[in-house]
Amino acid sequence: MKQYLTLLQHILDNGVKKEDRTGTGTISVFGYQTRYNLAKGFPLVTTKKVHLTSIIHELLWFVSGDTNIKYLVENNVRIWNEWPYRIYTNSPEYQGETMEEFIYKIKEDVAFAAKFGDLGPVYGKQWRNFEGPNGKKVDQLSELIENIKNNPDSRRLIISAWNPPLIPEMALPPCHMMFHFYVANHKLSCLLYQRSADTFLGVPFNIASYALLTMMIAQVTGLEVGEFVHTLGDAHIYLDHLEQVKLQLSREPKELPKMVINPNVKNIEDFKFSDFSLEDYHPHPMIKGKVSV
Repeated sequence: MKQYLTLLQHILDNGVKKEDRTGTGTISVFGYQTRYNLAKGFPLVTTKKVHLTSIIHELLWFVSGDTNIKYLVENNVRIWNEWPYRIYTNSPEYQGETMEEFIYKIKEDVAFAAKFGDLGPVYGKQWRNFEGPNGKKVDQLSELIENIKNNPDSRRLIISAWNPPLIPEMALPPCHMMFHFYVANHKLSCLLYQRSADTFLGVPFNIASYALLTMMIAQVTGLEVGEFVHTLGDAHIYLDHLEQVKLQLSREPKELPKMVINPNVKNIEDFKFSDFSLEDYHPHPMIKGKVSV
């Protein structure tokens, strides 16, 4: 994962200070690309421990088409909690509940979860039920898989999460907004375009998530894995992450782990959390950082 460390250093060396929506402030560069050969190991950052459980559950949540955090909080995944909680605190029904109390109500109260746990038409909705201006709905993921099987040389093997008319309804507009698959020499590669990239906290999750998605789609289409190519628009380090980034850059990367997937799964919708096993992951200790909302 030296590519990732090179990205961090590039931002420190060349970035400009910019204000941002969250009010935290960033150091930012525009336009950067990294490549990861998936045959050489699973690209999970080793210079700090990354919580793979959250990555797998979130990806399965995307694939299912779900947009409510109830499934995530039931599996102790906290990465989406801040956005619905902020919406709830601005509602007339807010009674001073802490984040922990809010999450407990999401878990235990079905009606409350339906009202305050939904994030709007975010990733899962766009992947599985993209709605055009004429009301036509498209299951982009299913169509993608069928096209990879039947027309692997197509240059239209694309999924878009960016649906402009619905952006105002989303708790957070999609950061990883479009991905494109490519088949050559019986190998499947994926290129992700990410408009906004929190390189310390978010990018390690994004790399692992789309690498895993590529592996899953390769398996259900009968292909081997190729590369994951990560193209970033606004690649930034939040100002309150600078010390954490410098600590991470002081650490030597370790050997990449291996992701083992249950080979019996042949349908993208049949994957379960228990179908994934990470082997030989020996990272440096975790480095904490605050999420800017």
